[in-house]
This record gives sequence, structure tokens and C-alpha cells, in this order.
Amino acid sequence: MSDNGFGERLHALRTGAGISQEQLAQRAGISVRALSNMERGRARGPRLRTVEALVAALGLDGVVGQELEDAARLGRPRAVGGTGPKSSAGTGPGSGAIGEHPLALPRDLRDFTARGRALEDLRVLVERGDPAHPAVVVVCGQPGLGKTAFAVHAAHVLAPGFPDGQFAVDLRGMDPKPTAPREALARLLHAFGVAEAAVPAATDDRSGLLRSVLRERRVLLLLDNAADEGQVRPLLPGHGPSLTLVTSRRSLAGLESVHRTELALLRREEAVELLTRVIGPDRVHRESQASRDLAELCGHLPLAVRIAAQRLASRPGETLTKLVAQLAEHETRLDHLEAGSLRVRAAFALSYQQLPPSARTVFRRACLADGPDFSPTTAALLADLPLRQAARCTQHLTDAGLLQPHPTADRYRFHDLLRLFAAEQLAEEDEPAHITAARDRADRWALRRATAAARLFDTEPHPDTPPDPATAVADRDRARIWLEAERPQWLAALHRAHTAGHHQQVIDTAQAMHWFSDRTPHWELWAQVFRCAVGSARALGSRRDEAVHLNYLSWAYNMCLYDHTAALTAAQHALAAARECGDQLQIGWALGYTAGALHRLGRTEESITRLHEATEHLRQQTGAPSRLAELTVLNSLGHHLRQVGRPHEALTVHRRSEAICRAGVPGQLPELIGLYLAVTRQHLGNDLAALHRWNEAEEPLRYALTHFEAAQMPAWSEPARLDLGIVLRHLNRHHEAHTTLTTAHDALVRLNNPRQIKAADELHQLNSVFDIAGHPTD
Repeated sequence: MSDNGFGERLHALRTGAGISQEQLAQRAGISVRALSNMERGRARGPRLRTVEALVAALGLDGVVGQELEDAARLGRPRAVGGTGPKSSAGTGPGSGAIGEHPLALPRDLRDFTARGRALEDLRVLVERGDPAHPAVVVVCGQPGLGKTAFAVHAAHVLAPGFPDGQFAVDLRGMDPKPTAPREALARLLHAFGVAEAAVPAATDDRSGLLRSVLRERRVLLLLDNAADEGQVRPLLPGHGPSLTLVTSRRSLAGLESVHRTELALLRREEAVELLTRVIGPDRVHRESQASRDLAELCGHLPLAVRIAAQRLASRPGETLTKLVAQLAEHETRLDHLEAGSLRVRAAFALSYQQLPPSARTVFRRACLADGPDFSPTTAALLADLPLRQAARCTQHLTDAGLLQPHPTADRYRFHDLLRLFAAEQLAEEDEPAHITAARDRADRWALRRATAAARLFDTEPHPDTPPDPATAVADRDRARIWLEAERPQWLAALHRAHTAGHHQQVIDTAQAMHWFSDRTPHWELWAQVFRCAVGSARALGSRRDEAVHLNYLSWAYNMCLYDHTAALTAAQHALAAARECGDQLQIGWALGYTAGALHRLGRTEESITRLHEATEHLRQQTGAPSRLAELTVLNSLGHHLRQVGRPHEALTVHRRSEAICRAGVPGQLPELIGLYLAVTRQHLGNDLAALHRWNEAEEPLRYALTHFEAAQMPAWSEPARLDLGIVLRHLNRHHEAHTTLTTAHDALVRLNNPRQIKAADELHQLNSVFDIAGHPTD
């Protein structure tokens, strides 16, 4: 029980009234935990308004109520006099209600929106609190996320659980001279009722006194806008049931034993809800699409959404559509995200100005990177810094909330509005010549590395020196990962090289990509790559290079974009160029690509005629490249024959392809010939299926699927999986067929492969005839 009488009195009055703690807590509007702490003496001096609520809930008369208030007042903090820890003389500011102090919480926002999950996590943290380890919560994140608004709101919501008071200190972490810990400690001690004469001189002594004052009190501290860990540590309680909320634009990663609340961007519906609460539901409902567009243009950043809403609230006659149109202009978007003293640009500038010069350079120059994210290597190239220094800068920018780290890869990204701010700083602070040099430096490196990485997939080794032997990709797995991650970067660099007239570099890079593109036909960018190469070949007047890349372009139109009319045009132009320069190999390829486009346009007989012509032409040529082209054309010919109902002829053609593969092609790697064999065996399986020789069809299809999976070629393995699933369905192996077809369908959807329609149809047929257990349906 209590040692000051308040807890004993409260317990006696409650039990005498015959009500439970839960009932009294509900009537008084406080938590059961807070009430329990009062009765047990852990909270000895609750605030006046809390006592008044208890008096009203218990229905006490004036005299009894005053006695309860007197007992509470005796438990509130008093001024500390003298020089020793046992001295306690005088009355001072602490003798009144604990809520009457200069560090009261800022006002809560009536229209505060979202953050329900984060708030609930804090509730749970408080309920499970351990007095031996006072809870410390760090609320961090990029500028504009509403960290202070959230912390203030949370403090108001949680206030009933901290009857010994709530205190807020602005640590001014973004100022040139943040609040010193010594000064913040003095302010807190004065607010707790410690007389000025009793406040020690040394920071460590003040910190120790604060821990002593807080040891037995349930107090909520809000330390807003912290600069770093060293500023915060002296202000933290060492023991007791207190809660400390710390907000900072920096991550404060070095702060030990804390709970982290990393606020995210608002979801679209949350952003629209905030807009609705500020300007009213009528305006939002009248322009519902504009309200969603507005949230998007604000990047779902709470500060930006609030500024847009406040601006609209101050201009009731202005439409949301008008503001959306203004924000759609990238160059002036930040100009329009201002409402009185609220400015998105100013919020960003505070963090930017705190950066060291090298980190500022990385921040500005990183906005030149193409794509949604970038690597430290790209940042180093753009900033013209050593990689190690640039990597430290990206970490610094992440800690400052100006960059967002990728969850699994060593890559970073901007929030949309921060990228615009970085571009503004770049234009203001960097000379145009330096910007051009930075982009050229990064582009040259990206194209050299992309060329080296893509050549790892080629059928012939290349002796070219990689762009950086110390960091160059060493195997296909890492090459594939790099080419995927840096795809926007090297593609944009290729376009800029073409525009700048670096035509041989464009052709060399596109040529290196040929075999790799064959493994990734689901990438729609290949049409762009080979269009650039065709343009560069024409600029150089090289008809052979033009024929080569027109053939690649025809393939890209057929296999990546499914634009078969464009594929036919490109193949016809390739044929003309190849005939003009006398390149027999490219003539064969052009005939084959022409046939592929004709087939997909429904002109099947014409396509078969072209394939026969191509087969005969290539059969007469010598050399390994002609044999590879012949294999491709033969497989296409058999495929077309099967599709027009001539599976016996198709089987004969594909047996011929198989024989070439079995014999091998001199000078070619066994791995490549193995890939051709897998393709051929897939065709053989489908030929046998078309002849209803289902048992024979299974083995070659499994062979093809296994080979493509081992080579990590999903664009090839998933159609083969579909073919196998069809055969399994006809073999009445329903469980296996269902699993195989489902896997194939889901993967084909992800790859945007047109055969996803066939997979869905096969699944429908299977499900309509057999239930999941494989039994016939009624």
C-alpha cells in the first residue's frame, strides 16, 4: 500500500463503494493499470484533474474529496533544497499540480490521421513495461513523415497512464547549435520542482539527479528533434516506470536498448483521409479522382499532403484539379507545396544543411541516376569520389533520412519529392560542365560493365578487359543479378551514347547482349536496345551491322512485344540489307525471322515456305554459326508444321535437329548445344503429344524442363512446364497435372507470356472434369 496515504484512501473509498478497479477506471476515464499503480503507491501524486475525475466517479462529497486531493498533493514533487540528496526543504514550483510546468506537451492535432498500428505497438509496450528498464522509443525517418505529430499524439493518448506528468523538450537537433544536454537537464529538473540552487553544475551530476527524481514516478518524456545519441543519453531515466519518446531525423542507431518506431509513408487511402479531415468530405467526394492524384503527387508524404490540404482549406473556391495540374509540373512542384510557414522545401533543407560537403555532393549527384534506385558504385562515379567514401556518404544520408535503403540489396532510393529537391540543389550548386562530366563518367562505366557482364552468356570467350577487374562480375549468376538491378542505368546510358554519336559503343554493347537477351525475352527493353543499334549501324553506314541488329530487332518485336507486324517489317529490311552486303548467315536468319512473323500473323503457309527456303539456304553454308541458325530454323519449321496438323512431318524435322545436336557442332561449347537439344526435345515431346502418344511425350518434356530450370531460364522453363502439364492431364495423373499447370500458369502470368491463356484453359478443363481429389465431378 501507499506510504503517503493517497493509495490507502483511494482503495478504501473504492472498496467501500463496492465497485471494482475496472468499473472505477471506466467511470473516471483512466486506465486500470494507472488506477492499480495509484492504489499500490507506485503513483503517489496524480494530477489534479485525475483526482477530480476519481472524486466524481466515486460520488464523494466536498470534504472527503478535498481530503483525497490533499493526500495526492502531498505525493507530488517538491522543490529540492540544500546540497545533498537527503535535503528536501521549501515548496517551489513542484509543490503544485505536476501538470503546471513550462514543458507541457504541445497541442494535439484534431485531424491527426493514420498510424494506428504504431500507436497500438506503443500501448502494448506501456502495458508490458518493466520498471527496472524504463521504456525508450525512438521515432525516426525521413523529413516530412510527421514524427513530431505522431509523438505528440501518442503522448496525449497515453497520458492517463502517466499520472505524474508529461513533459516535452525540443532539443533543436536541426539548429546550428542544438540544445546542450546540460541545458535540457536543467529545464527538466526545474519542471520537476527542483530549485535552481539545487541543480548541480556538471552535466553528469544533473543526469544523475534526474534519474533519482524519476526513479519512482510514472512520467512521460517527449524529447523532440534529437540531434544525436550523445544529446539523448543523459536525459534518459535509469529506473522506474517512465516512458521516453525520442524523435529524430537521424536513426540514432547507436542508442542502446530502445524500441524503434519507423514511420512509413501514408497509404493512398490514409492520405485521402487526411485531406478529407482538413478540407471536408464534400470537396473530396466532388473530386475523388483528383484527391487520389493529389496524394500520389505528394508522394504520400504526410507533410506534403497536409500542406496541400491546408492550402486548399485556405482557398475554399479553388478546385483540387487545379492544384493537381500545378503539382504535375516537376520543375515547380515544390513551389506549390507551401502553405504559410509550412514548406516541404524548408523541411528538406534543414536536413541537407546539416550534411558534410561530400555527403551533399553525393545527395545532389545521385538524382542523376536512372531508375528507381542506385548502388554506391553509381553514387561514387557521379560524385567523383572513391567508392569507400561514397558508401559512407550513402550510409550518412540514410541515417539522416534523405535516402531509403533497399531491404536486401546494397542499393538506395529517393522519395520522389526528395529527388526533386536534390535536382534543385544540383542546378544551383553544380556547374553544367561538372554535371555533364559526372553523367558521362557513370555512363561509360555502366556500358563497359554491362558489355562485360552480358558477354559471360556468349558462346565464345572474349578477351576484352572488364571495366574494373577488382569488382567485375565473375560468373553468370552475379552477372544476371547485376544486369537486372542496373537495367535502367545501362539502358539509359545506351540511349545517351546513341544520341551523343558513340555509335560503335552502342553496337558493341547491343551485340554483347544478344545471347543474354535470348534468356530473358520477357524483358520488353530489348526492342529499345536493338533499335538503338540499328540506328547506330545506319549512322556508320555498316549494312552488315544493320542486317544483324534488324534481325535481333525482329526477334524482339516477335518475342518481347508481340508486335508481329513490326517484326515482319524489321525482318524484311534485314533481308534486304543482308543480300546487299552478301552476308549469307544473316540472309538465313532474316528468312527465319520473316517466317516467324508471318506465322504469328496467321499467314502459316507463307511462313512454312520461308522456313523451307531458310533451311535449304543454311544447309549449304559451312561453319558453326550456320549450324546453329539451321537448328533454330528446323525447330521453327517443325513447330509450324505441327500447328497446321502435320505432326508426322514435324516429328521428322525435329528428329533431324536432334541428330545435329547429338553429333555436336565443332567449336561450340557443349552447354550451348545442350540448350539446343533441350529445345528440340521440347518440340519432340509436343510432336508426340499431337500424335496422342502421351506416354512417349512425357520423357522429352521432362528433359527440357529440367534443363531449362538448371540454366535458370524461366522464360523457357515455364512454357515447357505447361506442355508437360497438358500431357499429364491426358495421362489422367490429375494431382500432378493440377500442381504442374498451376505452377506454370502463375509463372506465365508473372512473365506476361501469352501462353498464360492456354494454361488457364487447361486448368479450367481439369477442374471442370475432376475435383481436387481427382474424382470425376457430377
